Amino acid sequence: MTVREYAEFLHCKSKKFTDFDEVRQEIEAETDRVTGTNKGISPVPINLRVYSPHVLNLTLIDLPGITKVPVGDQPPDIEYQIKDMILQFISRESSLILAVTPANMDLANSDALKLAKEVDPQGLRTIGVITKLDLMDEGTDARDVLENKLLPLRRGYIGVVNRSQKDIEGKKDIRAALAAERKFFLSHPAYRHMADRMGTPHLQKTLNQQLTNHIRESLPTLRSKLQSQLLSLEKEVEEYKNFRPDDPTRKTKALLQMVQQFGVDFEKRIEGSGDQVDTLELSGGARINRIFHERFPFELVKMEFDEKDLRREISYAIKNIHGVRQVTGEVPITGLFTPDLAFEAIVKKQVVKLKEPCLKCVDLVIQELISTVRQCTSKLSSYPRLREETERIVTTYIREREGRTKDQILLLIDIEQSYINTNHEDFIGFANAQQRSTQLNKKRAIPNQVIRRGWLTINNISLMKGGSKEYWFVLTAESLSWYKDEEEKEKKYMLPLDNLKIRDVEKGFMSNKHVFAIFNTEQRNVYKDLRQIELACDSQEDVDSWKASFLRAGVYPEKDQAENEDGAQENTFSMDPQLERQVETIRNLTKAFIHHELLAYLYSSADQSSLMEESAEQAQRRDDMLRMYHALKEALNIIGDISTSTVSTPVPPPVDDTWLQNTSGHSPTPQRRPVSSVHPPGRPPAVRGPTPGPPLIPVPVGPAASFSAPPIPSRPGPQSVFANNDPFSAPPQIPSRPARIPPGIPPGVPRRPPPSAPARPFF
Repeated sequence: MTVREYAEFLHCKSKKFTDFDEVRQEIEAETDRVTGTNKGISPVPINLRVYSPHVLNLTLIDLPGITKVPVGDQPPDIEYQIKDMILQFISRESSLILAVTPANMDLANSDALKLAKEVDPQGLRTIGVITKLDLMDEGTDARDVLENKLLPLRRGYIGVVNRSQKDIEGKKDIRAALAAERKFFLSHPAYRHMADRMGTPHLQKTLNQQLTNHIRESLPTLRSKLQSQLLSLEKEVEEYKNFRPDDPTRKTKALLQMVQQFGVDFEKRIEGSGDQVDTLELSGGARINRIFHERFPFELVKMEFDEKDLRREISYAIKNIHGVRQVTGEVPITGLFTPDLAFEAIVKKQVVKLKEPCLKCVDLVIQELISTVRQCTSKLSSYPRLREETERIVTTYIREREGRTKDQILLLIDIEQSYINTNHEDFIGFANAQQRSTQLNKKRAIPNQVIRRGWLTINNISLMKGGSKEYWFVLTAESLSWYKDEEEKEKKYMLPLDNLKIRDVEKGFMSNKHVFAIFNTEQRNVYKDLRQIELACDSQEDVDSWKASFLRAGVYPEKDQAENEDGAQENTFSMDPQLERQVETIRNLTKAFIHHELLAYLYSSADQSSLMEESAEQAQRRDDMLRMYHALKEALNIIGDISTSTVSTPVPPPVDDTWLQNTSGHSPTPQRRPVSSVHPPGRPPAVRGPTPGPPLIPVPVGPAASFSAPPIPSRPGPQSVFANNDPFSAPPQIPSRPARIPPGIPPGVPRRPPPSAPARPFF
């Protein structure tokens, strides 16, 4: 290597290798570290990058030859593992395949050509390479093959002559090796007429041209892919485009923008918005709305009181109000009308019971508000201190308002206790009793309307009867029906709602479902031989929603009084105007605080510089995103330049390559006699050049040849080490794991001997 040429390994990033001997030794050492010293194999590649003014910008993946019989530490299925590894690389449409076959081997039985045919049946990516032309028996040659007349390929064949093992051990110069190769083709009577189309320099030129053609053909797909990636980054990069870390006003601007964006996001989540609506689950205002209109009414209905106790309390209250005036002889006298004092005493006792569900409703709303705040502050993750301080300030404000809200609720209940307004329009009394009864009769005359539809699982069916199964349930004001699916064509059962109630069921130890049960108050079977049906949902929210729906249908929780079945509660809950005003008050208070007071609290609570300190992770993410964004734009510009500046050659016409289908027959080449097992004198039976086997794959990784250095290749498979050290000819082959092939081990075993000198260039 010259001073301008050096190599780097991916596993030794900080070290530059300027000597091929050191590169060869490092390949051998890395192979031993990964696979051991007894011919083991590994799919983990060795990545090597070569920097030189005389090499092409391409990636060469040096794949191993196929081993038929395992040796040493190799697994029994070594052949299939190597084939899978090879197919992973050559199946890529963006790669060219070099099908390397030695001249002293039957071409029709070439594993390289066979595998190339599997992934490239049209032959558009396959280039044949014939090696060891100087080792053919006397009287035989590969002229017809190289002229693409016999066993043709669409892109034809190129012949090369590499250094022998003796030349490698003798450290024969690359220039001398190229000169010897040139002399061989010019002096051989079968190849001299095509000498200008043979040899390593022509292979380099052909690869360069084919690679250019292949890149040009791949540009439309590549451009489309890059444009889609660029569009996906546009939104995220938009906020970083004008980022100036040295701008003294940057932190102030960023703080104002973050607080304003936080207020907008909170308002959208509470009020709802048409853009970026969550389609997977309820959030923000929708969950709060459900609390007021479903959860809160259900909690009110769950208030436990016994009808017998209530009647007894009413009787005692009336008697106590009349005192000594209530008995004349043995006949009790209670007066003409029930005293108002008795009514008020009973009502006040029931009003007190409203405190618990009301306070629970406040807790649920506060929980949702805090959860919404945390979701909105997720966009402040770039500034951890700002996010933490914002959450603390807003949460503290919400907690303060929580205390005031509970005080107001308790005060309202105390007010209701102090004065019972029997003249209120919602109070039935004697005057409105007849009107109320008429309305209920009209309501019962309305046709059976659907209250809810949805999927539920009947959870308590035994395995002998089919086990738990999901059905499509339809709840109406009079019945509960379930069907096979949502088309509602095949009805499985219809259950009347008379005398039905709901009870909670504990979730099973191994179950992730939430369950509630429906049972008959008269101890009758509800479905077949089941006293109750256990219905399972995916979440507790679904359970609460179904309970609220049953409540509207007149099916109440267990231990509730039967008089509630008249449906009077439904209108009370669903038409209460106080609920809307409560939601509006919560929204206005929180929104006003965020927009008008949050910024002042932030300025007064901590140092602005510390608040706007960016996290290291966010800074790294921003830099990576901007780098990728600019790289994509640069790549698109380069693709545009290539499309207008490069000249491509047409693809050769198809040829009849059906001979590849029959790999078991003998080669029809008349000029090539069977290879003798005796090697020429002085020429050891060593591996020369690429090992016979699957193809080498130069993979284009950049659209232009103007890159300052070739890209890092995927870890190459086993092959020879450097193939080129000549700074004036072909680029060096990217080395792979050395194949140590001791005497007696047939070629193809993916363990190569460490070469002592650079091999002949081969691509």
